[in-house]
Amino acid sequence: MDSKTKNKAAAAPPPDGARPTLKTIAFMTGLGITTVSRALKDAPDIGAETKERVRLVAKQIGYQPNRAGVRLRTGKTNVISLVLTLEEEIMGITSPMVVGISEILAGTQYHLVVTPYSSTKDPLGPIRYILDTGAADGVIISRTEPHDARVTLMTERRLPFVTHGRTEMGIVHPFHDFDNERFAYEAVRRLTERGRRRLVLLEPPPNLTFHAHMRTGFERGLKDFGAEAVSFHHVNIDHSLVAIRDAFEQLMRSVEAPDGIVSGSGAGAVALIAGIESAGKKVGQDVEMVTKAPSDFLRWLRPEVMTMYEDIRLAGRELAKAVIGHIEGKSPETLQSLSQPEFQRPMSKSRKV
Repeated sequence: MDSKTKNKAAAAPPPDGARPTLKTIAFMTGLGITTVSRALKDAPDIGAETKERVRLVAKQIGYQPNRAGVRLRTGKTNVISLVLTLEEEIMGITSPMVVGISEILAGTQYHLVVTPYSSTKDPLGPIRYILDTGAADGVIISRTEPHDARVTLMTERRLPFVTHGRTEMGIVHPFHDFDNERFAYEAVRRLTERGRRRLVLLEPPPNLTFHAHMRTGFERGLKDFGAEAVSFHHVNIDHSLVAIRDAFEQLMRSVEAPDGIVSGSGAGAVALIAGIESAGKKVGQDVEMVTKAPSDFLRWLRPEVMTMYEDIRLAGRELAKAVIGHIEGKSPETLQSLSQPEFQRPMSKSRKV
């Protein structure tokens, strides 16, 4: 025991079933509460042996700092809020992103709180709540728009944040994004290499920034590789899978049927396949498809579909590092990253699961 702690009175035993606190650790180690607190904060005047003993007991009993107490003492919550729409859960984005974020936060004092909302409601609602209540030290948002009011509000109120996606509003801020322009361009290349010339794009909703990125890559690919676009604008990746399936079945039954498809969503690709087959056509014969995919599932089940991998778990890790960097005061220009699509070769039928 350190000489500074010899005369400290040990805490009384905690009540049975009580949440572990500093008093619990003090009772179990025979140290004073102040010594325990300083040991957990790695104070230089506490010996290494004492620090190690305190940390070991804290880990064994599952001690977590009381957030309300931390906030009172430091003005911080140690919370990162991930604001996601219900549509992102349908697209299979939420789980791998949460895993990626959690991998980074595991080595820090920060905890993740997921704040869901519907895109049909005011997107500023969750941000105003966080600002008004001081519920988080930093925020991660997605589905960015070229002129995004959430970015303006958080910048004005100096709330650290990062976006999954870019903006076009002249505000330099942290972001991580997927190169959707390159994805669409390379998808057109793959299709034209297989002799496909009448191509359709299942695109993002037009209000989102990555709609323009994907559309630009698609149209540039058409021009460079000598293909033409088949109009398919009345549904997008935000529509229900039933709506996408029905609309594409109708298109595939028409004289305007495409022979190549670029799908901006893995879930949407499933609906497109259903529409193709409802029209009596076959993927890989009557029409070829390239789609974004956040996992291998589609490639396992439909090896005839060409996929480009979007690593959502990586995105989560990059977003977590960026928002922590923003909280720590790092320059936003150094907290920006762009991941590239990874073309996945079709699996042979013998490997089909």
